[in-house]
Amino acid sequence: MKIRLNKNILTKEKKIALNNPEYVKIENKKYKINTDFRVAIKCNNIALDNSIGEYEKSLAIIYKLFGDEGLKDFDNHEKLLELGQRYLRLDKDYENNYEEPDMDFVQDKQYIRSSFMQDYKYNPYDLEYLHWWDFYHDLNGLSNSEFGNCCILNRIRNLRTYDISQIKDTKEKERIIKTKKQVALNRTKGSLTKKEQESVRKFFESMKRA
Repeated sequence: MKIRLNKNILTKEKKIALNNPEYVKIENKKYKINTDFRVAIKCNNIALDNSIGEYEKSLAIIYKLFGDEGLKDFDNHEKLLELGQRYLRLDKDYENNYEEPDMDFVQDKQYIRSSFMQDYKYNPYDLEYLHWWDFYHDLNGLSNSEFGNCCILNRIRNLRTYDISQIKDTKEKERIIKTKKQVALNRTKGSLTKKEQESVRKFFESMKRA
């Protein structure tokens, strides 16, 4: 579906329009969002990377979403980060209740690919472009039924969160525990590409000289 860009603007004062956003707006200036779903996944990886400081994370996410234009606009970094985070959350309010993750975009890539092919007959990673919001909605719409169709991704996610305390049979419990370990998520670090590292480094150098 073709969307007119001037209708898809995320602002500090308003909620996002129903269409997928393409820009954010601060006062009278618009910033183009890099809306491909792979960029949003990269931002998620950066946010989870404990080897990167919070300020560096902020700069990296601003750079990924808004490019050099956003990174160089120092006065609006705070607003850009706020709007960027709201965009990544699909304009939903932040809920500060931690839950152990049952999925990882990188580690579960093969399951995501297979599940999209099963349910939607397309592979998102083969597409040149797919808006983050469209990808996210399709991800959450994957089949997940105990009594009917259930895609491989949701079977894995359900297994990871399965409560083994309800299993009475010892052998069955051991089997489930072993299977859960086989599909458990690894604690991995996100990473910045050399280009991204160089852009952030140059920004820091310019700030030191200022």
